[in-house]
Amino acid sequence: MLKLAAAWLRAALLVAVLAAASTASGKTSVILVLGDSLSAEYGLPRDTGWVSLLAERLSKEAREYSLVNASISGETTSGGRTRLPQLLQRHRPAIVIIQLGANDGLRGLSLATMRDNLAAMIRASRASGARVLLIGMRIPPNYGRDYAERFAAVYTQLAAEEKVPLVPFLLDGFAEDLSYFQADRIHPAERAQPRMLATVWPQLAPLLRSAGK
Repeated sequence: MLKLAAAWLRAALLVAVLAAASTASGKTSVILVLGDSLSAEYGLPRDTGWVSLLAERLSKEAREYSLVNASISGETTSGGRTRLPQLLQRHRPAIVIIQLGANDGLRGLSLATMRDNLAAMIRASRASGARVLLIGMRIPPNYGRDYAERFAAVYTQLAAEEKVPLVPFLLDGFAEDLSYFQADRIHPAERAQPRMLATVWPQLAPLLRSAGK
């Protein structure tokens, strides 16, 4: 319980800091990242996660965007769906990056519920005027190969049906190389974060141009 409370506090502080930076800089276009520990810098030195690296790249390229990282370690699609309406109302993002589902899969939760939650978040984001990028995941066959395959298929099928761009696998290119992971063998280490950003960027860049019109 204390770890969960601490995770919530860290996420709240990070959102507050990034939102304050946005106000101070006068930027009006917000990118909202709604994710889990893979985006919340779990176990990493501060400001070394892929979301922080994205903020740095946007700043260096003088992109007219600020970043709000609303990711929380341990978050599920149900939790993200519950939190999203308030985040949309508060930040009015131009782009929403949804990086959720890994914890649903690792806990063997209902894939139908996961799909419904992701679809609801995509639709709510678009209804608010935001463009959406969906980030997919894959899981080990702990609950059987069929479950793992159907889990991965949720993202591809949903992206096609909702017509949103998809990053098929956030850990693409290093998922089986333990040298890129922390001691728990689950969470990517600091050296993996630039690779994660490099995987996300090709799908995000067109949205930056479109949302900036």
